[in-house]
Amino acid sequence: MKYRRKLFATSRIYDLPRSDGIFLNAMKESIEFHMRKCSEYKEILDNFDFDIHALKEIDDLAKIPPLPTSYLKNNTLISKPYEKLLIKTTSSGTSGKKTFSGLDKSSAICFGSMALRILWFHGLISRRLTNYIILGYKPDKLHQAAMAKALKSFTLLAPAKKIEYALKHKDGKFDIDIEDVVNTAVQFGRQNRPLRIVGFPAYFKMFLDELIKRDIKINLHRHSKILLGGGWKALHSEEISKDALFEMANDVLGIRKNNFKDHFSTAEHPVNYVACENNNYHVPIFGRVLIRDVNTLEPVPFGTPGLLNLISPVLSSMPYGSIMTDDIAILKDGKECGCGVVSPYFSLIGRVGLANIKTCVQTI
Repeated sequence: MKYRRKLFATSRIYDLPRSDGIFLNAMKESIEFHMRKCSEYKEILDNFDFDIHALKEIDDLAKIPPLPTSYLKNNTLISKPYEKLLIKTTSSGTSGKKTFSGLDKSSAICFGSMALRILWFHGLISRRLTNYIILGYKPDKLHQAAMAKALKSFTLLAPAKKIEYALKHKDGKFDIDIEDVVNTAVQFGRQNRPLRIVGFPAYFKMFLDELIKRDIKINLHRHSKILLGGGWKALHSEEISKDALFEMANDVLGIRKNNFKDHFSTAEHPVNYVACENNNYHVPIFGRVLIRDVNTLEPVPFGTPGLLNLISPVLSSMPYGSIMTDDIAILKDGKECGCGVVSPYFSLIGRVGLANIKTCVQTI
């Protein structure tokens, strides 16, 4: 896949117009590959009467039949032998069902190149010895959730002095040990060393609430960072805006705005979307984002809420080039953000179940 290699070796990571031609060709060669290697995927495309020759310009990406994540929770599509997958993950499975995904060698190389470029751009790579508090659990052979692996991977961005995990296994489930998190943070705060707190926003707010309750303030090292990702899950009733969460963090931990980062990705679409200083997810050249009408599934213009459709040729292991999530989002012109990055950006509004959205994919 020469166009995919070229795309993931590109350095101007938010210059979408310059990369449109490469991206389109990378998607075409990716689809052709998966149609040859995955008969189930070919059947899906044939069911849509999809014609790859119809992809003539970047806007034609909307013609690629998106695979709903609800479908992938019940059906695993794979284009490489299972034993060839170097990295295997599952989605969080909050509804009880999980999507399996995996990266073969070439997908992993592309993913690594992309991650390094994006994370470097956002100032997340450092040589400073750093302490970590992971607001999640340590992945092992029994727990392969993509988010757990993603949280652990963040400890590779700066050399780790010590890593503490906040979720402890007890009575057959994981619960946050808030007492341990607070004590560890206080201990790390006394050291002349950066601390990186990585994990779910809900657990981070729980941690901040506990500090406020105990009237504890920690003046973190100036190179400390807060790296959040994922949703609020079962704790959605506690959800507040990212701006409000930052204000709490700034007051309790002395963290500066440029050191407060939010991250979005999915098991089915492993492209890194790191929020800018205005907490917006700008689209990098390694993916494209469409918003589709909830009822018609037709693409909608900037500023109109709808289902989030994520597109990327990153995976040669799974035919997940176009994925339709159950997230409701809104896409806007990047110039409206004001952070300096001009690629389009999206904001997440909420979630909707796809059970009542019938597509050809779901009836196969």
